[in-house]
Amino acid sequence: MAEVQFRFRDDEPVADPGVTVDAFGEQTNAAAVRLEPGDDARDLIPHLDRLQLIEVNFPVFGDGRGYSAARILREAGYQGELRAVGDVLVDQLTFLRRCGFDVFAPEVPLDPVDAENAFSRYAEVYQPTTDGRAAIWSKRHG
Repeated sequence: MAEVQFRFRDDEPVADPGVTVDAFGEQTNAAAVRLEPGDDARDLIPHLDRLQLIEVNFPVFGDGRGYSAARILREAGYQGELRAVGDVLVDQLTFLRRCGFDVFAPEVPLDPVDAENAFSRYAEVYQPTTDGRAAIWSKRHG
């Protein structure tokens, strides 16, 4: 398991290992799950209240299904730790954060200065998402 490099939460980090989505259904005490690209995030929606951590694996940087999974989970009300793991690149950080990821554990550590620049790259945003930032059009037109 990759080490957490960036965390945007005030609560205690979740140390429990994530079980597979298939195993999660059979384990009533599991509080952490790992979503792989072929898993459907909507399967977790009935269980969001007992999940403390959802890891979303990015096995290759070009696989964008994790972005959709994050947005689905956040829009369904998930408030727990949402961790991007795997082949996470600095160019993706801004967009992963906008989709609802609040913890990042890239398999190859990222340069902290580059990451900070990525996280603060856009002062204004155009689309509403789950991160709570107001889209620029809503600032202009109320």
